[in-house]
Amino acid sequence: MHIDWAALGSVFGVSLVVTVGLVGLFTLGIVGLTKREAAASGTGNVALARTGAYACFAACAAAVAYGIYLIVA
Repeated sequence: MHIDWAALGSVFGVSLVVTVGLVGLFTLGIVGLTKREAAASGTGNVALARTGAYACFAACAAAVAYGIYLIVA
C-alpha cells in the first residue's frame, strides 16, 4: 500500500483554508447584522450593512451548494 503524502497534505491544506475562509465569511455576515442593528439606533448606513451581511450569507450558501454539487456529481 502506497500513500501519496503530497496529495494528502494538499487536500488537508485546501480544506483548512476553505474552512477558515467560510467561517470567517459567515462571521462577517453576523457582524454585518449586528452593525445594522447598531446603525438603526444611531448614525450609520443601515442598507449597506444589511446588503453586506446578506452578500456574505449568499456566498456561504453558494460555497456549500458547490460542495454538495461536487460530492453528488
